[in-house]
Amino acid sequence: MGKYRGSSKLLLQPKNTEEVSQILKYCNSRCLAVVPQGGNTGLVGGSVPVFDEVIINVGLMRNILSFDKVIVSGVLVCEAGCILENLISFLDDEGFIMPLDLGAKGSCQIGGNVSTNAGGLRLLRYGSLHGSVLGLEAVLANGTVLDMLGTLRKDNTGYDLKHLFIGSEGSLGIVTKVSILTPPKLSSVNIAFLACEDYTSCQKLLLEAKKKLGGILSAFEFLDSDAMSLVLKHLDGVRNPLPPSIHNFYILIETTGSNETFDKENLEAFLLHSVESGLVANGVLAQDINQASSFWHIREGLPEALMKAGAVYKYDLSLPLEKMYDLVEEMRVQIGPAAKVVAYGHLGDGNLHLNISAPAYDDNILAKIEPFVYEWTSKNRGSISAEHGLGLMKAAKIHYSKSPETVRLMIDFDYCVFELLPDTSCLDDNHSIICLCLSA
Repeated sequence: MGKYRGSSKLLLQPKNTEEVSQILKYCNSRCLAVVPQGGNTGLVGGSVPVFDEVIINVGLMRNILSFDKVIVSGVLVCEAGCILENLISFLDDEGFIMPLDLGAKGSCQIGGNVSTNAGGLRLLRYGSLHGSVLGLEAVLANGTVLDMLGTLRKDNTGYDLKHLFIGSEGSLGIVTKVSILTPPKLSSVNIAFLACEDYTSCQKLLLEAKKKLGGILSAFEFLDSDAMSLVLKHLDGVRNPLPPSIHNFYILIETTGSNETFDKENLEAFLLHSVESGLVANGVLAQDINQASSFWHIREGLPEALMKAGAVYKYDLSLPLEKMYDLVEEMRVQIGPAAKVVAYGHLGDGNLHLNISAPAYDDNILAKIEPFVYEWTSKNRGSISAEHGLGLMKAAKIHYSKSPETVRLMIDFDYCVFELLPDTSCLDDNHSIICLCLSA
């Protein structure tokens, strides 16, 4: 995004866990700060070495170690540097799918996905990585290797420590291997692109979709009129799916099941009912894979369109569904004509991607956005980071989403972990670790 610029003089590319361990042990003994890197697709500055850290890039650790599609029903074990899209392709050939799908799948790596607890487009159907990841291997700052690479669905022997590393952004250690449960690929996929005239209709449509489509509902995405206009202007080859006008809101619905005829008839009946009841103003059901891909390209291409439009301030928020678009409207009043407020996100799981698009980065614009956006989110009991993580951008703003007692416990836990260090001089007075950066 051009917001953060690194200044590191050294990049290390370990090929295996042992090399990661040796690097961290050496750096720890000399109090050398490090920053783990994956695919560098993050949006909060987490992987940028702004403090001249030693970069540890796990991109060469890209082996698929095993895949059990018979006995344990689709357990994939791989190294942290595997690119998500490569894993998706591998599993597709095996008749399975990744429970995670992101717009950045062509570059992002599974280790970074796990370290940031990436959400993405399939969370509505398959849940977060806390439910899909069965085990992992991680290396602590002093080089200690933690083997938690289990493949069992159930293991109640003490604390399930892997969950502390999922979403910890590298603050506890570097994830080097992952075992993940992958569901079988279903044969029936249907996609509809719909238009709604108000946000209330979008909410009601989601409720109806959960009732009428039930278990086959796999995605429910939304974008507003400003988002659609931006895509049509800045992405080559994109056409308005519902011409000729631009509607106030758009919804992308995907269903995934095992019976093509039943699933399609079910979705068509749902769409007909939604039009007749006034929830949907217009809509189209994808007739082939090319049309389905074009619908998804509109939604997944929004970050690229925003980058082409100029500078962008991005905020990844979880909010109560009924409050979500209130923030967008209030932000437009707050910003005025200085910038354009663009909204889209995963409506099915209450995740708003709030974007303020401007010709260039401007401190006056930023002063209107922050701390307003964080205070508003906190007041409405939301989260300032739904899936992007804290990184450099929001590390000091965690108090907007977590109580002082919760933050204190996190710091104390960090301190307990790093008491394993042979030389505690690498800890500052606040028990913050210096030799391992706070983000992956």
